[in-house]
Amino acid sequence: MSCQLATRIDDVEAERFREITRRLGTTPADAMRIFVSAFNAHRGFPFDVRLAEPAVEAFSSEQEAAEFSDHLAMRMMSDAW
Repeated sequence: MSCQLATRIDDVEAERFREITRRLGTTPADAMRIFVSAFNAHRGFPFDVRLAEPAVEAFSSEQEAAEFSDHLAMRMMSDAW
């Protein structure tokens, strides 16, 4: 016996999903079956689920990087005392 699962997703995401499964030589339905099997085998998501790391901004200059490094070194030294 089998049952049907249904969900709603954004049109753009759905089209990307269809295109990627086609390029992989499979179907959206088969991809969903594979996901469900992997989810059940792992007793949860078959990949890490976590919040994205905060964006890191590059230093605007070498001077800014040096000042940050000096400040961090001083802080580490004071924490060690």
